[in-house]
Amino acid sequence: MRLLLVLGLQYMFLGMEAIDAEGLDLYRKRISPDENFHALEVARKLGIDVAINLIVDPAWDKERFRIVREFALSVPEIVHLTVMTPYPGTEIWHTESRRLTTLDYRLFDIQHAVVPTTLPLEDFYHELVQTQAVINRKHLGLRTGLGTARVLAGNLARGQTNFLRMLWRFNHVYNPQRQLADHARPVAYELPLPQHLDVSNRGQLYIHTRPVERRDHDTANKVTEAPE
Repeated sequence: MRLLLVLGLQYMFLGMEAIDAEGLDLYRKRISPDENFHALEVARKLGIDVAINLIVDPAWDKERFRIVREFALSVPEIVHLTVMTPYPGTEIWHTESRRLTTLDYRLFDIQHAVVPTTLPLEDFYHELVQTQAVINRKHLGLRTGLGTARVLAGNLARGQTNFLRMLWRFNHVYNPQRQLADHARPVAYELPLPQHLDVSNRGQLYIHTRPVERRDHDTANKVTEAPE
């Protein structure tokens, strides 16, 4: 990471995805929570600004949302939430496709639930927006105001205004009633269901196969060449 700092890295989007081992295993991150927090601590020591992403599992209950809110308030960094969304071509698309509640293309935007939720859907969106609101207010408080102002200044200098609009137009952008109503809209375009793949063989998920090495290719040719 020090080399990246030398190369000019100033801001990093850290896909922690989960704050517990169970969540990391679910998303096949192949790291531990301690490794995630170590990476965060290293970035802090180097003076690199970090935005943390966490994946919201539709299986979350109210207690899990509460724990995530407490975590978001305990760290100075921006915490961003994305709803677990199976995208075509990914492993989770094939494993979750039988449980999809919708094929509406518009809802596959990482802010809507497209698989069954543990909570009633209306309650799920209420908890999601409440958690996002807590995170939003954190960045408007005096404790983090200076750091947020520095991030805003840097973004505005580069012509990036989305974070500023999010801070001051939160209720317009995040609205649980509107998110729920989106599920009742007429579907203009449906995602096609995937063909069944045996995801235990992950090679079937690859678009490009591993190229044959030149040495292996030459050896195969020698074996198949007929003697003169």
